[in-house]
Amino acid sequence: MDKEDFVYRISTDQEWEEFQKNGSSYGGELDKSTGCFHLSKIDQVQSTLKNFFLNVKEELYLLQVDPKKLGDGLIYEAVDEVNSFPHFYGPDKTFLPLPLDSVVKADKLTFINGNFTCSFFT
Repeated sequence: MDKEDFVYRISTDQEWEEFQKNGSSYGGELDKSTGCFHLSKIDQVQSTLKNFFLNVKEELYLLQVDPKKLGDGLIYEAVDEVNSFPHFYGPDKTFLPLPLDSVVKADKLTFINGNFTCSFFT
């Protein structure tokens, strides 16, 4: 499988503040309960947003993450017959926080005409 140039994290305002304050984040309840950070490839971001974030009241950010900075803790896992999603477990699946220095760029998402938009979508 081709490795992506970047993977993406859909982040809430609260999580993005945690990143900036602590230099890392432990993610949301889903991440903590599954022991990994749920990430997306760029072509998966819209469907992930529509499936899981339509009713989120907080501001949302899309974080562009450099997979090279995540090392062997980044694993691509099949979720169905067609989709394989990147998950960050940390080395040896130790569930480390996602480090802020792996985030290359962040942009606020806006919801317009039934789609989420930001500078990453061209």
